[in-house]
Amino acid sequence: MTNPFENPEVEYLVLVNEEKQYSLWPKFAEVPAGWTAVHADDRASCIDYIDSNWKEMRPHSLVRHMNSVA
Repeated sequence: MTNPFENPEVEYLVLVNEEKQYSLWPKFAEVPAGWTAVHADDRASCIDYIDSNWKEMRPHSLVRHMNSVA
């Protein structure tokens, strides 16, 4: 059985959660609670989208906290 997260023939979603973290997700699978689909395409395009948009690796709540105490 092929891992659906590594199959280039499957259509994928890019998901984002409230912490502004990104995830690559197979389109046929249900989107988990707390995540929102923001892009759909082939695997390579979704990875490019994540690379272009996920600039801050720290959770958003940590960034806000660090900015408030700075």
